[in-house]
Amino acid sequence: MNDRQHGTRVDETARVPEAAAGRRLDAVVAELFPAFSRSRLQRWLKDGALTVDGASPRGRTPVQGGEQVVICAELPEEGPVAAEPIALDIVFEDDALLVVNKPAGLVVHPGAGNADGTLQNALLHHDPRLHAVPRAGIVHRLDRETTGLMVVAKTLEAHADLVEQLQARTVGREYLAVVVGTFTAGGSVDAPIGRHPKDRLKMAVRQRRVVDDAGPDQADASAGKPAVTHYRVEERFAAHTLLRCRLESGRTHQIRVHMAYIRHPIVGDPLYGGRLALPSGAASVAVDGDAAVSGVGGEADSGVNAAQREHASSTRNLHTVADVLRGFHRQALHAETLTLTHPVSGETLRWSAAPPADFEQLCAALRHHQSFVAEGAADDGRWRP
Repeated sequence: MNDRQHGTRVDETARVPEAAAGRRLDAVVAELFPAFSRSRLQRWLKDGALTVDGASPRGRTPVQGGEQVVICAELPEEGPVAAEPIALDIVFEDDALLVVNKPAGLVVHPGAGNADGTLQNALLHHDPRLHAVPRAGIVHRLDRETTGLMVVAKTLEAHADLVEQLQARTVGREYLAVVVGTFTAGGSVDAPIGRHPKDRLKMAVRQRRVVDDAGPDQADASAGKPAVTHYRVEERFAAHTLLRCRLESGRTHQIRVHMAYIRHPIVGDPLYGGRLALPSGAASVAVDGDAAVSGVGGEADSGVNAAQREHASSTRNLHTVADVLRGFHRQALHAETLTLTHPVSGETLRWSAAPPADFEQLCAALRHHQSFVAEGAADDGRWRP
């Protein structure tokens, strides 16, 4: 993809992959140009600012594969994003890239209800030159309460290269997730994800409808985007499992939706987790709250934000496994490993970041509960309502 932006002017080109043949044009261009919203792309298509082989077809038109898509448009002026002195946990930095370990509670970029206090504000304070890069170099995102590694482009060239790597699915991303229930082995979830039909805050698995004598438009109307999550068992607990998840695609809420879809929701997930169910014996198995949060609040705490300190303070008084589970109010999901090709050197780089203290405390409590179950001091065969 070629990308040249001069002020508010946007000039971009991309070619439709052959594998996209038969899909709706509006869905394909949304994947080709992820830096722009679907509504903006649709508006440009309607206004003739986005063309396909020189024409302006409707968004529902199926593509053939191989077409050239061109955008010649003007971006409306947006309010400036202010630099803010927010602490960053920087894992790696050079002239082209920045890798950060995002804490829970930090929104990635400004939006409705989050005008400031975001990662983008922090990045602009860290390096004012990022004002020249779209969204301060942010090329992918993590949910507000998901922790872990994110890569940031520091130049326009690096930005274009990383976007291409993400589109080609050559960026490796592995997550750790604590989920409800037990597994005998790993597996994969291959299920398309789209907007929930009733709750606009949620995503959902949206399977393709089969309609007799329907053309591509009708067949695609309710289908989500292809999404594949591979998972393997990292550690088994009495009634929970620590999974290592690897993404082939990067859909919104993908791991959270897929785990809920196979009836193993992520612990603490406020959108997809459902009603909290405590395993038998959880209320009687004591844990050492101070030991569980050791390392938070000390000298190693420089990259920890206020929300983490508040959470660590509240968890010091937890006494049982049930207390830990009740007190975990975010999805237990951590982006642990990131692998990509350096946009300048071509070298394959890999980074890993240990989960935060609350995640470790959760695993420690479940591990403690498992030891009691193994000794027969608790019953892992029934759920306690």
